[in-house]
Amino acid sequence: MIDLSGKTIFVTGASRGAGAGIARTLAGAGADVIGSYSTNRKAADAVAAGMGARARGFVQADFGDPDAAETAWAEAMDIAGGRIDGLVLNHGIFEGASIHDDAPAWQANWARTLQVNLQSAADLARLAARDWVDGAGGSLVAISSRAAHRGDDLDHPAYAASKAGLIAMIKTLARAYSGRGLLAYAISPGWIDTEMAPQEPEARKRALAEVPYGDMAQPEELGKLCAFLLSGACASATGGTFDVNGASYVR
Repeated sequence: MIDLSGKTIFVTGASRGAGAGIARTLAGAGADVIGSYSTNRKAADAVAAGMGARARGFVQADFGDPDAAETAWAEAMDIAGGRIDGLVLNHGIFEGASIHDDAPAWQANWARTLQVNLQSAADLARLAARDWVDGAGGSLVAISSRAAHRGDDLDHPAYAASKAGLIAMIKTLARAYSGRGLLAYAISPGWIDTEMAPQEPEARKRALAEVPYGDMAQPEELGKLCAFLLSGACASATGGTFDVNGASYVR
């Protein structure tokens, strides 16, 4: 059993889906959890209620705003009393635009996707690294996607590029700072069984047809892997990317 007692973890995008599952699992392992949400305060409150005393609080952050990361980190640090031990970069969007769209739509999709999925994550990682390097240290986990390795459908090249960028950032931070207190990891899931996955029976059947394991990953599976990585149980895995996709993409 992984024990995260005494650690405070900041999980972005924790009000629903995979982020909520990660937050609940980390709390179940003994961590004090701070989450972020974009717009749905009621959903965030419900997740916090499910974590009980381990829920330290939620901060509101629209990561489409270039200033949101710095504000969110400062608010989370304030809630934590000045010390955060781990950061899970889980927030993101999946909005489409293809080469057949006009230039403004294409460019707007790339700008927004890279801002939310990559730039804001990089900004948060920078702030965490500045607090951890050559100090008390900390662990960073970025939730990427199998799309970072195999690409995505014709409507989501920006999404795939943003998720590949996350992995490149993790590798770079690990190479630069693993010996100075910062451990960094990436997780690349395929389909996760949340409301964001296909719900209509035929669409779900098509999605599962490419998964040899035969089922989608559960949010708690990501949470358990995050807990293991954040625990420091295998610190030498820093810089690594861990696939959670039911063998739908094997590297």
